[in-house]
Amino acid sequence: MAKLLSKKTKKKLEVLIVPPLAFLILHFIYLTCKKRYHFDKDKTKDTPSIFVFWHGEIMILSFGYRDYRHSDKIDVIVSQHHDGEIATRLLHLLGGGTIRGSSTRGGIKALKDAFKSLNSGRDVGITPDGPKGPRHSVADGAVVIAQKKNVPIVTMNCKASKAWRLKSWDRFSIPKPFCTLDYYYSDPFYVTDMSLEDAKILIKERLSLNAF
Repeated sequence: MAKLLSKKTKKKLEVLIVPPLAFLILHFIYLTCKKRYHFDKDKTKDTPSIFVFWHGEIMILSFGYRDYRHSDKIDVIVSQHHDGEIATRLLHLLGGGTIRGSSTRGGIKALKDAFKSLNSGRDVGITPDGPKGPRHSVADGAVVIAQKKNVPIVTMNCKASKAWRLKSWDRFSIPKPFCTLDYYYSDPFYVTDMSLEDAKILIKERLSLNAF
């Protein structure tokens, strides 16, 4: 029996259906959860910055960014693959912008677009272990952008007291309704005068302090 829907058609339907559905689910979860924020308000900076977070926490951190910055002026780098298209549409529904590209595809264009975002006063969001891992590894992108533009980095984590963990490479985290969300933000820090490897180690150390 022939398949009712082709692979291409299924992907198109996923792009149309998954983002608005995920948007409603995430909003419901966020609204029902207790939120706690951990950062030093006296050390925050208004300057355009790079916000770095693990791939497995990307969606629920959209709310955490808005609560920290009190704005949606961020462009998140997402891959040009099919999953990236779904993430792009969802992030747009959540109020943020996106930059398409990754270390494996469209990297140069993504870097140029990230520079444009910072020049226009917007923040840039990066998952250093995306789009395909290894989990909790750090690619070069965040360091290269931070050093070229001499902007600070802020690492972000979200710990849910109760969550579902997908069996994906990034152990994607979906908080359960009515749980407690602890948002952690590092003090802004610069890597301008550091070597590439030392800067990557520092980012991983900051992100690993509150990783699940």
